[in-house]
Amino acid sequence: MERLQKVIADYGYTSRRKAEKLIVEGKVKVNGSIIKELGTKVSNNDTIEVEGNILEKSNKVYYLLNKPSGYITSVSDELGRKVVTDLIDSNERIYPIGRLDYDTTGLLLLTNDGELTNILMHPKNELEKTYVARVTGKITMDELYKIKKGLKIEDRVCEVKNIKIKKYNKENDSTLVSVTIVEGRNHIVKKLFGSLGHKVVKLKRETYGFLTLDNLPLGRYRTLSLKEVKKLYNYKKTSN
Repeated sequence: MERLQKVIADYGYTSRRKAEKLIVEGKVKVNGSIIKELGTKVSNNDTIEVEGNILEKSNKVYYLLNKPSGYITSVSDELGRKVVTDLIDSNERIYPIGRLDYDTTGLLLLTNDGELTNILMHPKNELEKTYVARVTGKITMDELYKIKKGLKIEDRVCEVKNIKIKKYNKENDSTLVSVTIVEGRNHIVKKLFGSLGHKVVKLKRETYGFLTLDNLPLGRYRTLSLKEVKKLYNYKKTSN
């Protein structure tokens, strides 16, 4: 017997956190009955239905995409905008791990492995992500110190693992900067620089943990190797 949200994730339908949300919203049935209680346990003999879909085991797949601008990090969009799953040719029901903004480019993982998604999204596992941002204005040494020390963004401090000024462009008064964080909050890089009065005009995620784009063209993707998948699983801390 295992917890319902874990089983849904293991089926590859969605992440464990999203599964919990669907359960609370009454969108999950077990043997025909709606289940809203988190922690409900099910067995292999139970029939699980999520949003009208009866779950069946699928093959686990893992993709690394160089996301272009103009795509929503989702599997569907009610406004009819393009979504990142449109870029992947897969027979499995995949979804992105985390998110990149509509106008942000760079490294994005997509999978149907709910367990791995939960590991990589868990804050305690502190998976580092490096972004290169072009921001308006010149970043001063005082501002650099403030960022390194930790700026409070909304309700909590944003911890920056590393930040480096790559180049200042005098012609258009903008700075190219590399920043490494473990944060997963929406728009966190934009909010970080915005708190100091610098607008992010261009943003690209270059690394995700040990993974890099490695000259992968914009809009293209590749499958992860078994070795890479195992290494991603190693981010799980025993305290979780």
